[in-house]
Amino acid sequence: MSADRTNPPLRPTAQVHFGIFFQGVNHHTVWSDPRAGSQTDFLSFRRLIETAERGLFDAFFLGEGLRLRETNGRLHDLDVVGRPDAVTQLAALAAVTRHIGLVATQNTTYNDPADLARRLASLDVLSGGRAAWNVVTTDNAWTGANFRRGGHLDHADRYHRAADFLTAARAVWDSFADDAVAPAADAAGDAWARPGGIAPVAVDGRTLSSHVTPTVPRSRQGHPVIFQAGDSPTGRTFAAENADVIFSAHGSDLDDALAFARDIRRRTVAAGRPADDVKIFPGTSFVLGATEAEAREKAQWLVHEQISHATALSVISHIWGEDLSHLDADGPLPDHDPDVPELSSTRGSGAGRSDAITLARNLRARADERGLSIREAVIAADRRQGFVGTPDAVADTLVEFVRSGAVDGFNISPWLVPDGLDDVVDLLVPALQERGAYRTAYEGTTLREHLGLREPLTRRGRQQGARPDARLDAAAVGA
Repeated sequence: MSADRTNPPLRPTAQVHFGIFFQGVNHHTVWSDPRAGSQTDFLSFRRLIETAERGLFDAFFLGEGLRLRETNGRLHDLDVVGRPDAVTQLAALAAVTRHIGLVATQNTTYNDPADLARRLASLDVLSGGRAAWNVVTTDNAWTGANFRRGGHLDHADRYHRAADFLTAARAVWDSFADDAVAPAADAAGDAWARPGGIAPVAVDGRTLSSHVTPTVPRSRQGHPVIFQAGDSPTGRTFAAENADVIFSAHGSDLDDALAFARDIRRRTVAAGRPADDVKIFPGTSFVLGATEAEAREKAQWLVHEQISHATALSVISHIWGEDLSHLDADGPLPDHDPDVPELSSTRGSGAGRSDAITLARNLRARADERGLSIREAVIAADRRQGFVGTPDAVADTLVEFVRSGAVDGFNISPWLVPDGLDDVVDLLVPALQERGAYRTAYEGTTLREHLGLREPLTRRGRQQGARPDARLDAAAVGA
């Protein structure tokens, strides 16, 4: 009987990998703490990324916030906002780092594929092969109102555009032949580039048309690494067909993480790729203490800083569709149903298209059952989970996740800027190294090498798992 290629394998020597996820618009970064620094000062970003590189992290991952969140038409001013453009920021950080990968979240709805492909290729070349692109989509008109074209897409079309967009970007990255540019030492050459070594790109898809002659050669890693974070069935299939890494929400419960890994591997094999071709990096956070009791106490303090009285009232105001800021956050939830059947997308993509009435009733039922106040109910319903404990206990858990095949690594969201990684690097990384489960030095120089990835999909032979649906002419990829 043949082995199940989609079942997460036992990997007794696998190592834990870390990335840092520097969020976009959010209320989980604690700005009110006296130790908190600027969210826009370059020195904050430099401090974080240098700490991550000292900790031998794979990548520095920037989130995106294209519009400030709102509650019933009013800005949610408890959010941390103000992130500079990701590609610009990462280009600056490339100059002060040597190894760590640089991941830019960029939207396929509001960008042009030829322009974005060129900017990402530029970052990849200038950083020596360390760039990556977290591919995200948006379909709501509320976010699109910030853009000249409006940016509104039917929900079903957003992944069609993302697929067309990625196809066009890869065509741009493949347009330079390996020997297109003459070596700098070849003074006898008649031209800077070999005739025919740079192929024009023509991609016509369902949602876009891109015709361009690219201007930037490939970096030493071939293409920027592709990250993707969709968790819907369509999003998972898109990742299995296109991504190198999937950024998931399934990394706190081992059984849930194993089920997610099985599903991704099944979809990856169905896409004609090796089962382990997509690395799984769930988002998480860490609260570490010298003892379990100290860590738990610290975690309780943190969640109450992240979800203050005002934040809790803002959350339920969004769900109920009315201003409830006059209520006592330490009192009971409203006893009436929301007056809107569906949540708006003004609090982010995760909040849209939810059934507000059902959500409110579930919150109220949990609160009644457990005697929870408004704030306590919002905290209990918060979807962010992480690991709390001593460095040794957390290290043992992470090793189990990775060596069971549930995940390949973790994308860490620090709750404090710029010092939020210090405990991880100074306490948790050494504990993992003592267990032989974390690198002691970078083995390569490119992000693709750090992650142990194969060549980019469009540069492999079909027997290695080339994309079955790639719509590129040979001339368009310089073949």
